[in-house]
Amino acid sequence: MQLYLNAYTHNLYSKSYIDSLTSTAHKYHMDTIARSTKQLGAAVRRHRRLRKLSQDALGQKAHTRQATVSKLEAGEPGTQLRTLMDALAALDLELVVRPRSKALVSEIEDIF
Repeated sequence: MQLYLNAYTHNLYSKSYIDSLTSTAHKYHMDTIARSTKQLGAAVRRHRRLRKLSQDALGQKAHTRQATVSKLEAGEPGTQLRTLMDALAALDLELVVRPRSKALVSEIEDIF
C-alpha cells in the first residue's frame, strides 16, 4: 500500500512508502546522514525493518535486550557507544565519520 500526500506545508507518508524509498536508497548504497541521536536511532530502525527483523531478533544478534534496542531506536542519549556498534555490526552496517555537510538540520530531519 502506498499512500502519500504532499502538501505545501505538510508531508504525510505511510510507512510502506517511506520503507520503499529507503529500500531504494539502500539498494544503490546511498548514505544515511544522522546529526542527532534521534536521527541515528531512526536509521537503525529503518535498516532493521528492511532486514525484516524484530527488535528482539536484532537484540539477540547484537547480544543485548529488546528494551535496549528500543532505547537505541528512540534515540535515547544514554545509549552506550558499544551498544550502537554491536547493533550496526548485527545489521551489517558501518559508521563513517566525515566533515559535516552544509545542509540544514531541518532539511535532514525532513528525511526522517
